Amino acid sequence: MHDSGADNAPGVIVVDSCATLGTTLFVRLVGEIDCYSIAPLRALLASAAAGGYTGLVLDTARVAFCDSSLLAVLDWWPRRGRRLTLANRSRAVQRLLIAATGIDPTDSGSPAGATGDRGGR
Repeated sequence: MHDSGADNAPGVIVVDSCATLGTTLFVRLVGEIDCYSIAPLRALLASAAAGGYTGLVLDTARVAFCDSSLLAVLDWWPRRGRRLTLANRSRAVQRLLIAATGIDPTDSGSPAGATGDRGGR
């Protein structure tokens, strides 16, 4: 049997903690986020929105892997005046945000991979 080294098992995400303060929901995630594991987070956020929560603080410090499934679920949250904060971003989340936006927040907001003189003329 040949082992390609790729891990084809679905990821597992755990909502490690969930708390509220007024109309803000604080959620700490642990694990891997992909199309197979995103359903619990999707359900939690849909329920929170239906319950009138308008703020979301998502702590992703312990997210080891994530793909565009996270962005797809979070995409609708800021609509209708809701606020979203990604706190304690893990490396995986940072990489996803850079890939999606082309902006590296650790590089003074310049497009990722941009080169050249930053000085004005």
